[in-house]
Amino acid sequence: MKAKPTMQARPFSAAALFAAAASLLSPPAQAETYVSAPRDWEINLQPMVTEVGHRIVSLHNGLVIIITAITVFVLALMIYVCWRFNEKNNPTPSKTTHSTVLEVAWTVVPILILLGIAIPSFRLLRYQLILPQGDITVKATGKSNWQWEYEYPKEQGGGFSYISAMLTEDERAKAIQSGRGTAHELPRLLAVDNELVLPVNKTVILQVTGEGIIHNFALPAFGLKIDAIPGRLNQTWFKAEREGIYYGQCSRLCGVNHAFMPIAIRIVSEQAYAQWLEDSKKKYGAIDAPSKIASAAAAVQ
Repeated sequence: MKAKPTMQARPFSAAALFAAAASLLSPPAQAETYVSAPRDWEINLQPMVTEVGHRIVSLHNGLVIIITAITVFVLALMIYVCWRFNEKNNPTPSKTTHSTVLEVAWTVVPILILLGIAIPSFRLLRYQLILPQGDITVKATGKSNWQWEYEYPKEQGGGFSYISAMLTEDERAKAIQSGRGTAHELPRLLAVDNELVLPVNKTVILQVTGEGIIHNFALPAFGLKIDAIPGRLNQTWFKAEREGIYYGQCSRLCGVNHAFMPIAIRIVSEQAYAQWLEDSKKKYGAIDAPSKIASAAAAVQ
């Protein structure tokens, strides 16, 4: 006699349907902010988010292939020479002093290799150094107290400046507790009190100078590295392709607090950037004096 089917599975099916319906009706979880910073045991370049960075990675990978091929060739040649011309296999050594073909080969081949490296290198340098038409100009000044000052021109909706300094351990803990960001978004020795905020997919002209001490403005994910020299205005550019927080550091030995001079750039949407500009005018106050940001033509001169 067959046993009658039981109804024990029904409550579980109803619960599963209820959970599925709840998940569909509930709002989606907020996506975690993308953070670009050094990672433990990282052996490769940080993921790039600018065209300059992508080209740097491409050149780097090509050079790795060339260097690996040269290393393997030289190693194989040395092994062959040790085996072929040892005393056992070659009891009567050759008295040849030179070979024209060989000397021409080991002169011409390295020249061709160097030309193959130089051409894409010069193309990359040209792409980096020739500034395109910028959508936004911002000035970064490396201060003598190991902080960064950022200035936004009034002509582009700014007209204010502010100081960016590294968060201490206590300040970082309070920022995490207050919900300003997670521990992942505010890494130790890299998080700052005031980030440099810029919009995504906009060409940014970055003017860099120093005050009292030579610094270096470096951000790996942008392929960006430029000296901040007192009395000199250097320029570079970038166009970030992804929203997120990107961390860098001063890359010039600049004194006792060199290790505590991080750079934090937050890339946001165009709408969020416009709102941030309005809020920052009230927070930092307008600059009454004329803007210290030079035009691209004046800076080149």
